[in-house]
Amino acid sequence: MAWIILVVAGLLEVAWALGLKASEGFSRPLPSVLTIIAMVASFYLLAQAMKVLPVGTAYAIWVGIGAVGTVVLGILLYGDSASPLRLLSLVLILAGLVGLKLAG
Repeated sequence: MAWIILVVAGLLEVAWALGLKASEGFSRPLPSVLTIIAMVASFYLLAQAMKVLPVGTAYAIWVGIGAVGTVVLGILLYGDSASPLRLLSLVLILAGLVGLKLAG
């Protein structure tokens, strides 16, 4: 169950990262409120997952899901660069996350 909670926390990290852009520096009320809610929920779920999972693994997985998800959605939604080096970097992050899971 802790792993499911951690994945949801990571997905909420993606939501709040994209929400930061949508809020335009917290100048738009609705996106700003939704971003703050996603932040609080993400941190809360991360804290719950850390009750069971090793802190280093849980934090790295949370950050990794957030980073990879945000980059992928940035490419798809905002036309961010999808250069080969950038995509290779994403694969390396994913490999590191899998390695942490397998090692733990």
